[in-house]
Amino acid sequence: MTVKILVVDDEPDVEALIVQKFRREMREGAFAFSFARDGIEALAAISSGNVDVVITDINMPRMDGLTLLQKLNEAEQCPATLIVSAYGDMANIRTAMNRGAFDFVTKPIDFVDLETTLKKTLRHIETLREARQRAASAERAHAALSRYFSPNLAERLAADSSAVELGGQRRNIASMFTDITGFTTLAESLDSETLARLLNEYLSGMIEAVFAHEGTVAKLVGDAMHVLFGAPGDQSDHAARAVACARDLDAFAESLRTRWIGEGVALGATRIGVHAGAAIVGNFGGSRFFDYTAYGDTVNTAARLEGANKQLGTRVCISADVAERVDGFSGRPIGDLLLRGRSLCLRAFEPCDPSPAVDAYSAAFAKLEARDAAALPAFASLVGAHPDDPLANFHLRRLVNGQTGVVIELD
Repeated sequence: MTVKILVVDDEPDVEALIVQKFRREMREGAFAFSFARDGIEALAAISSGNVDVVITDINMPRMDGLTLLQKLNEAEQCPATLIVSAYGDMANIRTAMNRGAFDFVTKPIDFVDLETTLKKTLRHIETLREARQRAASAERAHAALSRYFSPNLAERLAADSSAVELGGQRRNIASMFTDITGFTTLAESLDSETLARLLNEYLSGMIEAVFAHEGTVAKLVGDAMHVLFGAPGDQSDHAARAVACARDLDAFAESLRTRWIGEGVALGATRIGVHAGAAIVGNFGGSRFFDYTAYGDTVNTAARLEGANKQLGTRVCISADVAERVDGFSGRPIGDLLLRGRSLCLRAFEPCDPSPAVDAYSAAFAKLEARDAAALPAFASLVGAHPDDPLANFHLRRLVNGQTGVVIELD
């Protein structure tokens, strides 16, 4: 790359001496020199094109070198500058250095010293250029990562290039899936403008809630979302974050749903499933595209739990593996789910705040788990008091249909 050097000096023989000394570098394209007679000409030359280095005399007509330095700093257009000063003129040299000059050479010019100083200046310029390129790359990476990761995590990843290399690692995570009930059918009935407004408002609020709990949005597919906690950065409390996030997502989605229903749009409930365990997490893809995601039974189970809400009537369904990792977890048991693709039952919970209704449900569930005949009247009484409780209704229907116990085989 050619280094562009502007020499500012009113002595007529300086240009000829420079061209003679650096003719080889100019012929090879390493240096390209331009010349100005004073600071005013120099400012015009700098404003009209890129200049990497300025070599300027101090004493010149119209505008001297010290004033030129000051103008460059004020305009924030300050290429690396070398001051040429008479030997022993330390007052002017000190002023020049205070105004941002990188180095100086003395008059009469020793061209060997000028060449050495110029090479040192160019090394400085290259260091600054590399730093700017790294900063620009980090800014671009941060902009891209901010779409998926919480802001503080995006900053950390942008500063660490190894964090976005292809490959995966096994780690303990909490995996969450969300989906809107009946959204495909709803989308077909809406005009494009209304659909875009609804979906953008929904996803914006959901993603903000995820980022508030420092989760990672691994994937968006239409209205559905896959979220990870404990990846890519370690989070010892990933399960607690996932539960808190699930509750905030549920609250936001229900609030938004109520408002849109008021506008005549039958927005369905958002179903959420959460499971915790080991998974392979990392960047998978190729040189042109990569997808930060997770694979394994933990992820598949979280997806199954999200779907289980449809039959259970619940909106949030989390596994016991998640609940057991959360200190002071508050919720009610759903049952032992036999999910598709799993040979063993999985205890699931619905997170909720303590209340007399939850206590009554827990007492009825204990009878159901003990296969106590009193389970049926207990759930009947519960549904009578809370007819809008879908989970209590679900268990009551099971009991009426002759099923007992808490093992629930799902389609």
